[in-house]
Amino acid sequence: MLVLSALLPASVSGGAAAAAPNESFGWPLRPRPAIERPFDPPEQDWMPGHRGVDLTGSPGQPVYAAGPGTVVFAGRVAGKPVVSIRHEGELRTTYEPVTPEITVGSRVSRGTQIGVLQPGHAGCAATCLHWGLRRESTGRAKREYLDPLGLLRLTPVRLKPVHPSGTAEPAAPAGMPSGR
Repeated sequence: MLVLSALLPASVSGGAAAAAPNESFGWPLRPRPAIERPFDPPEQDWMPGHRGVDLTGSPGQPVYAAGPGTVVFAGRVAGKPVVSIRHEGELRTTYEPVTPEITVGSRVSRGTQIGVLQPGHAGCAATCLHWGLRRESTGRAKREYLDPLGLLRLTPVRLKPVHPSGTAEPAAPAGMPSGR
């Protein structure tokens, strides 16, 4: 018997799949960017951490919606240009510093150009895009920051053997058959 195990980062499991039943998410920069600084969640919302990932880019580079949704903010926050998109499943992605080329209320799909990347994101050696993801508060859960890379499903799906009891079958030594 085999069990399908999708190995998404635990921080997005469940939410990302529910967010995109008909259209998957993709990179907000093209070509696929290098990750300059990874997600580093704070222990508590008010503590230090990195609530997103920084992706290497270049000034004036187009920035694309990572997935389908509605633009809920396109303007400046603390002097920085920011775009924010609400997605199904109470998810919200943010993109900064991005000069918006889209207005609040606009429906977007994966790959819709939402603006252009600007230099000046603190903590980056070169120009980079800070891409964030959070799940909004609901009646059942409080707002939480998530790793946006989990939306991309970068980890392959693997099939794992399972004993009838539901426990994983121990791995056979190299070169030995598993007995099944």
